[in-house]
Amino acid sequence: MEAPTVIVGIDVPIAYTTASAVICVLWATVLSLNGSRSFRVTGVGFEEYKRVIEASFMLFACIAIAAYLFQWSIARGYLLIALPAGVTVLIVTRWLWRQWLSAKRERGAFSQRVLLVGSEESVRHVALELSRTPHAGYRVVAACVPGRADGAEIPGTTTPVVGGLDEIGPALERVSADTVIITSSDELPAGRVKEISWSLERGRRHLVLAPSLVDIAGPRIHTRPVAGLPLIHVETPNLSAGQRALKRVTDILLSATMLLALSPLLAVLAVLVRTTSPGPALFRQERIGRAGSPFRMLKFRSMVVDAEERLHAVRGQQDHGNAVMFKMRDDPRVTRVGAWMRRYSLDELPQLINVLRGQMSLVGPRPPLPREVEQYATHVHRRFLVKPGITGLWQVSGRSSLSWEDTVRLDLSYVENWSLLGDLLILLRTARAVIAPGDTVA
Repeated sequence: MEAPTVIVGIDVPIAYTTASAVICVLWATVLSLNGSRSFRVTGVGFEEYKRVIEASFMLFACIAIAAYLFQWSIARGYLLIALPAGVTVLIVTRWLWRQWLSAKRERGAFSQRVLLVGSEESVRHVALELSRTPHAGYRVVAACVPGRADGAEIPGTTTPVVGGLDEIGPALERVSADTVIITSSDELPAGRVKEISWSLERGRRHLVLAPSLVDIAGPRIHTRPVAGLPLIHVETPNLSAGQRALKRVTDILLSATMLLALSPLLAVLAVLVRTTSPGPALFRQERIGRAGSPFRMLKFRSMVVDAEERLHAVRGQQDHGNAVMFKMRDDPRVTRVGAWMRRYSLDELPQLINVLRGQMSLVGPRPPLPREVEQYATHVHRRFLVKPGITGLWQVSGRSSLSWEDTVRLDLSYVENWSLLGDLLILLRTARAVIAPGDTVA
């Protein structure tokens, strides 16, 4: 049987297998030239996926232009299938590679050995943040700080001090570090950062600057050199009308689909709640939504009917949560079915109705109780710039084990750095957390 052909020019037929092989080689080349395999982007964040998608569309745009200019008769269906199929395969394989790499980095492999340089407080902050995200590939091995004796540890960490700010070179050799992260430059004399970068050029070492900007997403940060100064521009967070509309359409489509698909499960859960403990199947509670507007949030009832009245009696036994939010690992008010539903977050499924009503979003900050809002500092009210969500950064980052400060930090980070891709990734992480639950106090 003759192989299918794509006609190049007038008289030169080329088999689709040959054309596909050529496209694959070009694809790999463009991906490499676009830096999609750079160690700076692989393994963490959205940039790797973004570069893969950009390189893929760039390649196929060039193929389409070349086909038009040279009158290549390439079947449009071939390109329409090859592009999405190829991008999907690339994203999936990159994701699988990332899972393998993250597992290795959790055990200390394939990570850069980092020497932190700066003030004690800034070094402590960066060391703690990097220790929470070992999959990022930065393994802190030592620090250089002013006024600390060698061998001492940075308070609150296991990071040893191996010298002062004038001993960075010898410290690098002593701990075999391949990356220097400057956590604060105020303690360094003018021009010292440039000298450090020059000294690293001779070896396979890297210099990273950690500015005092925290929880600001990459797309909002732009570097612009002016008169030799690398000025960092930070855009004001703003969820435009178009972004709000896109988020709302996504909420409606996904929540309606989930309600239809899960309706048999919802019916079974309602019957279980009603037959195993006295009281209604649904629990309605006042929460505070966008712009500080109250609404009635729905959940499957997981506690006894007089749980609110018994709250004062068990408050002194709190062993989870934080200073603002009450949480308890073995709350005596929780029913047996309720404990099982909470373990897999099934009690929160009725909130899909709140999403359809426009009171909540699938992803967003945690919907707070009125008594919690009364304790908010002024800056915390920025949480109300968006709708609360069924899940969010707080849900996939430890829930009940988070301090109040970390809870606020995650919520404000979400508000100020929203993106549709970020929402979709949070939903995927939530699905994984539900399948393999860990921190389950609700």
